[in-house]
Amino acid sequence: MTEEEARRRLRELLTHARAKRRLAMAALARRAGLGRTTVSQALNGRHVPSEATLVALAGALDLDPDELLRLRRASLGATRAAHTEGLSPQDIGFEERYLAYLKRRHSSLTVVGLDLRGPAQASWPLDAAYLSLELAERDLGWGYPAGRAGAQQRVERAEVALSGSRRTLIRGLAGSGKTTLLQWLACATATAQLPAPLEELRSSVAFVLPLRTLARRGELPEPTAYLEAVGCPFAAAQPEGWIDRVLGAGRGLLLVDGLDEVPKAMRERTGHWLRDLAAAYGRSRLVVTTRPNAVPDFWLSDLQFRELTVRPMSRGDVGVFVSRWHAAAKREAPDKDVRAHLDVLEAELRDKVRAKRDLALLTTTPLLCALVCALHRDRRGRLPHDRMELYAAALSMLLIRRDQEREVNAPEGVELSERESIQLLQKLAYWLIRNGQTELSRTTAEFLIDEALPLMPSVAEQGDAAAILAHLLGRTGLLRAPTADTVHFVHRTFQDYLGAKAAVETKDLPLLVNNAHDDQWEDVIRMAVAHARPDERADLLGRLTERAAVNGQSSTRLTLLALACLQHATELSASVRAEIQARADDHLPPRTDAEADALAQVGPVVLDLLPPPERLADDEVPATIRTAQRLGGDPALTYLKAFTRLPAADVGPWLAQDWSGFDPQTYVSEVLTPVAAAADVMVQVDDGRQAAALRPLPVTKAHFRGAHAHADLAGFPHAPGVTTLVVGGGAAVTGLAWLRPYAALEDLTLYGLSGLTTLHGLRVGHLTGRLTALRLRALHPNLDLSALNWLTGLRTLSLHTELAPYLDLVGLLRGHDLRSLTLGHEVISDEPLKALSSWPGLVHLGLPAWQFTTYATEVSGLPRLTRVELSQVDLTDRDLHDMPPLPRIRDAVLTQATGDDLTAVARLFPYAHTLTLTAATPTQSLDLTPLTALPALERLDVIGFHGTTGTDAFRAGVVRARPRRRVGKGVGVREGEARAV
Repeated sequence: MTEEEARRRLRELLTHARAKRRLAMAALARRAGLGRTTVSQALNGRHVPSEATLVALAGALDLDPDELLRLRRASLGATRAAHTEGLSPQDIGFEERYLAYLKRRHSSLTVVGLDLRGPAQASWPLDAAYLSLELAERDLGWGYPAGRAGAQQRVERAEVALSGSRRTLIRGLAGSGKTTLLQWLACATATAQLPAPLEELRSSVAFVLPLRTLARRGELPEPTAYLEAVGCPFAAAQPEGWIDRVLGAGRGLLLVDGLDEVPKAMRERTGHWLRDLAAAYGRSRLVVTTRPNAVPDFWLSDLQFRELTVRPMSRGDVGVFVSRWHAAAKREAPDKDVRAHLDVLEAELRDKVRAKRDLALLTTTPLLCALVCALHRDRRGRLPHDRMELYAAALSMLLIRRDQEREVNAPEGVELSERESIQLLQKLAYWLIRNGQTELSRTTAEFLIDEALPLMPSVAEQGDAAAILAHLLGRTGLLRAPTADTVHFVHRTFQDYLGAKAAVETKDLPLLVNNAHDDQWEDVIRMAVAHARPDERADLLGRLTERAAVNGQSSTRLTLLALACLQHATELSASVRAEIQARADDHLPPRTDAEADALAQVGPVVLDLLPPPERLADDEVPATIRTAQRLGGDPALTYLKAFTRLPAADVGPWLAQDWSGFDPQTYVSEVLTPVAAAADVMVQVDDGRQAAALRPLPVTKAHFRGAHAHADLAGFPHAPGVTTLVVGGGAAVTGLAWLRPYAALEDLTLYGLSGLTTLHGLRVGHLTGRLTALRLRALHPNLDLSALNWLTGLRTLSLHTELAPYLDLVGLLRGHDLRSLTLGHEVISDEPLKALSSWPGLVHLGLPAWQFTTYATEVSGLPRLTRVELSQVDLTDRDLHDMPPLPRIRDAVLTQATGDDLTAVARLFPYAHTLTLTAATPTQSLDLTPLTALPALERLDVIGFHGTTGTDAFRAGVVRARPRRRVGKGVGVREGEARAV
């Protein structure tokens, strides 16, 4: 039987059995305890189902599992044949043995299996439990409106995000599913059960390398020692040079887990180790995981590592997880009554997660979702209310209730109370924290327990340290021995929780504060505040606040950490709370993007500390909205909904920007719908899900950011009615033929499109006369602009792109009635500036300052020019001081300004009504006194300067400095500028 015949026979057996029993696909999925997609792919897909899937289907369809598995083996016969040609029989035989071992070792999840009532105990099948994560890639690019630069995010499911990437660094919070993702990759490659985007890995051989285990060796292993280092029982049997041959052929998939779990002193060495691997085996894949702040951003960018970040679970993800968790539990259920009860619990939990904000805060990672599911079942539908209570309940279940309810009585001859177990586990956890480790040797663990036994006689009489450690490993569900001589906690969260408790009990508050700058201690300190008594809590937070006041380098981080700790400070000295709140006022509400990003790093607790929208000043609204958008999730959505009570024109433009962290349908219906109709806002579109969700809205302005293809842009539901369009930030655009559906387009901005070399797509009939504004930024240097000749209706043109080598704008735009022209320093040539008189209708002109002064005669000869925008302005430049006055200019904008002498500005624009000055660096100061000589000045915007003097000489309301200076310790920060309700 050929492989294809075996595959066809396998599908026929499954299909006929389903038809014979008249089972719908959904009913079969429920009966087998599998996801509907998994069942559909098994019956109809082109990939061979996993062993676990076939066993489950055999039980549901009353088929012989051995026959199904035999056909599966036959259908996989040639999967790797093409890639093993030329290899020795020894290599082929060992590889098959290793892949089978890899599948067995990583095919179950031991961290999330916290429903310990069934025979599966602390594990459940990976194929039923795995939930595809969302990964975000951050790019730095030019944003909209003009001049706003910032981070952009493209969010994709893991299998899509990882496709085509040879080297990847994945950042994620504790419990976010990074390790599970690597497990899934290992199993998927071992069985060749890969989704379409990852077909390229079908012949790969995975090596799972947990750094916490490898780092204990002192020196990280060479490839020949990988299997031995991770405890593979038959490592010595591998053919000499086998791993080198696999990696050298580009078939290796190195899954390096837990960069954050390497001691800081070793991280640089780890970086060199990774560099050596990348240099030696450049064709093989390398995936590295870490907590977010363990290494700097773009740490491995010189090696072409893509950086992806695990997104918090969306509400939809949580719903899928809850369903799969209960499906796995029903697979082990003894009878239909238990399965029916699990159906009820699943429905109840779905409603609770949606309705309760506190619960939504807990279910942001797979670990916490699993804890909630397990405790919900264990407590028959009753749940804890906060994170600390959740961990306490989980410990109680793991340490005591599991064995009690299953009537398991001291199988190792040791029986510990909950308190005794916690005391011993605390010692191990605190040693790990103090020493910056996540794993300790069995010898060290036994030593720590042995030290504690004299003070615990009821424990000591039950056995020595080795026996007690064996009990903790075997019965608590909190410890694991990845190798014969190592021990670690199954998850860092439990280690931090117990270590924080030990730190408080041993009065090590100064030690906590001294390490507060280290992100590895953040959760420990927050949990210590919760564990502490009121006087201890006040002492700890008081010390933390004092350190924040004197530690300039980490002051912001320490202040925000103290602020985050208030969530757990249920009882606290009023003076300490007031001091923290006052210092927090130096950061809350945010007024800049940088402040918003810093606050978002604190986590969702910030949402409880931000003022309601009605109490925000005008310059606090954008940054506060950005903070909530960066946090994402349902709690942030709830906060953002409150902004819809404000005037739509004030909040709509900001609410319609970065909303990739939310469920698109929900965000559109609850946030955008109330403001979009009232305010004609530009809506940002990052992916196809957002585009589809926008269908009900009256969208006339759209900003496509991210990897959109031509078909995505052409198929936008609102294309015929869009009047203003911005496209950039990674869009796969090579031409403009997709613009044909945009029949109403008047204003077009294109930026960052490196593949775009021609504008010929603009020669569509309806665009040549209708398009009035065109802005081009950071495009291909050989961009063909000849299509500008056809745009007879063009009134506004902005060029900020390096065009080579010569630009004849007069020839391109002969006869065009331009009203606004902006040229960046990248595109300046003599010809267009000498011929400014070709466009006598110019009302607005934007130029680099040095070009503006060089061609002062041509500029002053424009009869209708009333607005100028100068970039890269040196306020002390002699040419600026010598330039004749421009009395017709009413509005002047000077950006990237250096120097502090405004005399020339006052003389150059004697009748200016509005004037905007933007600093080149945030350390600059400025004396505004010379501008008091301007009799018509109605508004003076001063942006980004460290400080200004002379403001008192102006009428009230004329000078508007952004961001407003914070006075310090919260005094006068708000300056009475809160919005009227």
